[in-house]
Amino acid sequence: MFVMVSYDIKDDGIRRKIQKIIEGFGERVQYSVFECRISESQYRELKKKVISVMDKDSDSIRFYKICNFCSRRVEYQGNGKIAEEDFFFMV
Repeated sequence: MFVMVSYDIKDDGIRRKIQKIIEGFGERVQYSVFECRISESQYRELKKKVISVMDKDSDSIRFYKICNFCSRRVEYQGNGKIAEEDFFFMV
C-alpha cells in the first residue's frame, strides 16, 4: 500500500526520533512529509512506533492511505520524485 505521512512536531528531540522511525519505512519527499510503500502489518507497526513517541497533547501526525491507482496519479513540480516500489526477482 502507498501511505503518505506528514507531521507537525514541536520538540526537536521527539521530531528527530519520529523522523528516524519513519525513515525506516519510507522516503522523505519534503521536510515533514514521507511516502511509504509498505504492507498492512508494516503500516500497523509504523503507527504503533510513532504514536508511542509523540506528545499527544501538542503533536500532529497524519497518515494518508492512497490506493494503488491514485498513487500512480500523484503529480509534483520542482525538485524530487515520487517514491516507487522496488521489484525483486529471484532466478
